Amino acid sequence: MANEMQEYLRTHLFGTPQLKPDEKRAFLGNFRERVAMAVTVGQLRTPKAESVIKTVLTRYPQYRIYLNGRMGKTLINRYMRLAVALDYPFTILAQMGVRVQRDVTDRDFGLVIASPDGKIKRPVVL
Repeated sequence: MANEMQEYLRTHLFGTPQLKPDEKRAFLGNFRERVAMAVTVGQLRTPKAESVIKTVLTRYPQYRIYLNGRMGKTLINRYMRLAVALDYPFTILAQMGVRVQRDVTDRDFGLVIASPDGKIKRPVVL
């Protein structure tokens, strides 16, 4: 009885426990084993990034793009247009439920290409 009460209080005070929350936060809501390619915001700003990502998207049509909604609107629009042009599924994540809100840095992931279903066999290596 006391254990049930403790569990009830814990879940209602702190929410439902999550598996690997830091990993999911870093990879825009995905587990590391589902990620085929993760690109930082700084890498997305380079001129070569768009062509490399376009090549990966055409080679792996079964995956999904996850965009960091807190990065600049020009970057979001650029890669959202690319996804629409290639008829590629995408999701924009703002992660507004995070208690501590900080600015996006160049080292944060801005674009993640991941499998929506399960673990991938081999990540994309460039």
